[in-house]
Amino acid sequence: MSTLIVTAFVTLDGVMQAPGGPNEDVDKGFAHGGWQVPYVDEDFMGLMTGIFEQTADHLLLGRKTYDIFATYWPRVTDENNPIAVKLNTMPKYVASRTRNSLEWNNSHLLTGDAAQAIARLKEQLDGVLMTQGSSDLIRTLQQHDLVDEYRLLINPVILGTGKRLFAEGAAPTAWRLRESRTTKAGVQYCAYERAGKPEYGTFELDEEG
Repeated sequence: MSTLIVTAFVTLDGVMQAPGGPNEDVDKGFAHGGWQVPYVDEDFMGLMTGIFEQTADHLLLGRKTYDIFATYWPRVTDENNPIAVKLNTMPKYVASRTRNSLEWNNSHLLTGDAAQAIARLKEQLDGVLMTQGSSDLIRTLQQHDLVDEYRLLINPVILGTGKRLFAEGAAPTAWRLRESRTTKAGVQYCAYERAGKPEYGTFELDEEG
C-alpha cells in the first residue's frame, strides 16, 4: 500500500492558485498568478529536488495541473535537471472526466469516481503517491480522508483571494509536525503526518456551586 502525500505551495492565507505564472489559472478572475516566483531561490529548489528525488515514486494529478505540466516539462530535456528527469520518467496518474487519452510519457488515466479510483490505487501501489498542484483533486482527497501526509511550502505573502488548500468539508484529522525548515527567502517548509482524529478540551471555568 502506498502513502499519499499532498505537496502544496501556499500563501500565508492558504491560497494555492497559480503560483507559477499569471496565466496558470485565472478561474474567477484571479489576478495574482506568479506570486511564488519571487521566493524561489537556491534553498527552495534544493527542497523541491529532495522531495522529488528522495521520496516521490508516483505522481497524482488533476486534469488542469496535468495539462499545465504536460505542455511544459517534456520540453525541459536537460539531463542535469533532476526535477525534470524525475517528472518526465516517473509514473503519473491523472483523474479526469473529460480526457480520453494522455500524451505525456508514463501517464495513466483514472476514470470514474475519483475518490474510489484513488483509494484503489493506494492499495495497489507501493512507495509514495504524491500530488502537486491539483487543488480540486486535493479537495476530493480531503473529503474522503485519503491524505496521509502534507508537505507545505508556505510563502510569506497574503493575497486575500483565490483557491485555498483547505475548504469546508475536509475530514477532521489531527496532524503531527515531522519536519520544518525555512529558506533564506522566508518560505517555511513544513511536513505533517497523520496523528489520528482531533482531540478536544476546554478552557472554560467550572461553575461554582
